[in-house]
Amino acid sequence: MASVKIGNKAPAFTLRDQNGDKVSLKDFKSEKNVVLYFYPKAMTPGCTVQACGLRDSNKQLAKLDAVALGISPDPVERLKKFEDKQDLNFTLLSDEDHAIAEKYGVWGLKKFMGKEFMGIIRTTFIIDKEGRLRHIMDKVKTKTHHDDVLAILKTLD
Repeated sequence: MASVKIGNKAPAFTLRDQNGDKVSLKDFKSEKNVVLYFYPKAMTPGCTVQACGLRDSNKQLAKLDAVALGISPDPVERLKKFEDKQDLNFTLLSDEDHAIAEKYGVWGLKKFMGKEFMGIIRTTFIIDKEGRLRHIMDKVKTKTHHDDVLAILKTLD
C-alpha cells in the first residue's frame, strides 16, 4: 500500500468519468479544492447515501471553491447508471484496475460477513488548489460525510 502524507503533493491521475471522458487531477490545479473520495461500489446503500449527501451539498462545495470527485473500481457504464438513478451532479471516475486506489493507499484487505477480500477502503482526501493534500478522512461516516467535508473545507486558508 502506498503512503500519502498531508502536505505532500497528491498523486496524479487520469481516469475516465461516467461519460467516458478523461479527467485528470491537474485539470483542477489553481482553480478548485478537490474532495477526492474513494468508495467501494456504486449503487450500494452506503455509497448511495454518501453520494447523495455530496449531491445535495454541491452548491455549498462550489461556494468553497471545491469540487467532488468520486473514485470506485466500477466500470464507466455502471457509474453512468449511478449518476442517472441518483441524479448526481458531480464527477464519478472509474478505476477498474484499482491502480489509483493503490497509489493513494486505499486498496486493501476487507472483511464482510466472515469473508476476506481485497477492495476499496472508504477514504476521502481534501486536496488544495496547489495540488497538496490538506486532510485525509479515513474514518468516513456515509451519513455525515458531506457535513464533515464542508467543515474541513471551511478551515482551509
